[in-house]
Amino acid sequence: MTKADLVAKISEKAAISKADAERSLNAFLDAVGSTLVGEGKLTLTGFGTFAVEERKERTGRNPRTGEEIKIPATKVVKFRPGKLLKDAVK
Repeated sequence: MTKADLVAKISEKAAISKADAERSLNAFLDAVGSTLVGEGKLTLTGFGTFAVEERKERTGRNPRTGEEIKIPATKVVKFRPGKLLKDAVK
């Protein structure tokens, strides 16, 4: 599913225009991003939890040369589904 497909589905389910649905989706995505940057965690009860976690520095290999390289530490966003989402997917 693409963003355009999601906008169309939101528009249909909420009985609003596609333009309003796209503005709503963009506002939601901005809010999620800014919350993760500021607080590092966002919980949507029943749906799941988005959390920023630290990935440690590790050693990897260059696939072309086989040479060992250091992969620096970084922050990643992880998602853990909630019970309602898990049950719906089953």
